[in-house]
Amino acid sequence: MSGEVPATVLGIYDEVLRRNPGETEFHQAVREVLESLAVVLDRHSEYTEMKTVERICEPERQIIFRVPWQDDRGDVQINRGFRVEFNSALGPYKGGLRFHPSVNLGIVKFLGFEQIFKNALTGMPIGGGKGGSDFDPKGRSDSEVMRFCQSFMTELYRHLGEYTDVPAGDIGVGSREIGYLFGQYKRITNRYESGVLTGKGLGWGGALVRTEATGYGAVFFAEAMMAARGEDFAGKRAVVSGSGNVAVYAIEKVHQLGGTAVACSDSSGYVVDDKGIDLELLKQVKEVERGRVADYAERRDGATFVPGGSIWDVPCDVAIPSATQNELDGDAATALARNGCRYVVEGANMPATPSAVKVLREAGVGFAPGKAANAGGVATSALEMQQNASRDRWTFEHTEDRLAEIMRDIHTRCHETAEEYGSPGDLVLGANVSGFMQVAEAVHAHGLI
Repeated sequence: MSGEVPATVLGIYDEVLRRNPGETEFHQAVREVLESLAVVLDRHSEYTEMKTVERICEPERQIIFRVPWQDDRGDVQINRGFRVEFNSALGPYKGGLRFHPSVNLGIVKFLGFEQIFKNALTGMPIGGGKGGSDFDPKGRSDSEVMRFCQSFMTELYRHLGEYTDVPAGDIGVGSREIGYLFGQYKRITNRYESGVLTGKGLGWGGALVRTEATGYGAVFFAEAMMAARGEDFAGKRAVVSGSGNVAVYAIEKVHQLGGTAVACSDSSGYVVDDKGIDLELLKQVKEVERGRVADYAERRDGATFVPGGSIWDVPCDVAIPSATQNELDGDAATALARNGCRYVVEGANMPATPSAVKVLREAGVGFAPGKAANAGGVATSALEMQQNASRDRWTFEHTEDRLAEIMRDIHTRCHETAEEYGSPGDLVLGANVSGFMQVAEAVHAHGLI
């Protein structure tokens, strides 16, 4: 941590390191928040006296379990399942499930910790949690995915409930997986609780705009950042990393607002299309055929595929990292700034490293942290919970309007909080402090629990 951080904050961080060895992503997420909270602890001594920060850094519950299942060849497979129910001060735990080989306890804790403040910023009554498994659905048959999901839910179901913990999807968990998980929950409990999972199919309790929400929300947040500088998307070039759900719909909304998304990527490399990414073709390749961006380039005149390399070398006005954590490092941030990028908006969770954030700040590039900018997904999940509770269904237009309003409100809260605490324009501090203050007040109101 920076040498300018007070001893009190350094002590909290050292204790987090001691209690959570080897969990580097979690350490990074905690450090980023703690560096913003020094100004809060100076003004509110009660948070130090009641060890409020330490209590928020410690999950309320951590669940780890075995997930045995049988593949199509009849071989037994063993995976590990996780659910970290981090903080319920504002409402039931809310956060996605990630199925990916990289998933471990440290990853889940980092995501859950971020989720606490992200959910607080939405203004919705939801706490923070996260979960998943080191299972990889890629290359697995529908039957294998179903058997895994049924085994996973056979243990997890006992910890869930619409007033307790409400998971959603994340990387590797789409509508197919949510369907299998919900079916097993219903089978075990004999209850049709629509509100126990979000990201459901539209025909059985899902909400319109949920698929688009994270990508749309990030772009709505970017629009609010631009408006604060008297600008808009018209004529701006955007680069969006990734080509999954978040990236596809971020590209779509950029185009709708008058910008041009010229590049996207996957693990094999990136594609540049100066005419603007063809959304219909990209969706066909990625969502229907489950192909690679190289396939897009082969079928799109004028598009170029670059194997490996860095998508951040592509000149742009707006960069939206939407793939995974720590994908944008200091060198990539330097390239973005050198090529004239004015805004970096995190569509994924913590995609920019601390060195990248430092470079962007020093270069005067507007930077939006993921806990604010990509809150659109969980916000729309909360809207899905509202519709489930009232047995209602809203139109696409109404739900999108609500999403846009929530994202503008989050930007306003971050912007105003940054000014109040002496760091105008610092949306990282604004997001961290605003989210923390809301959670901390609820933590104190509930007593020492």
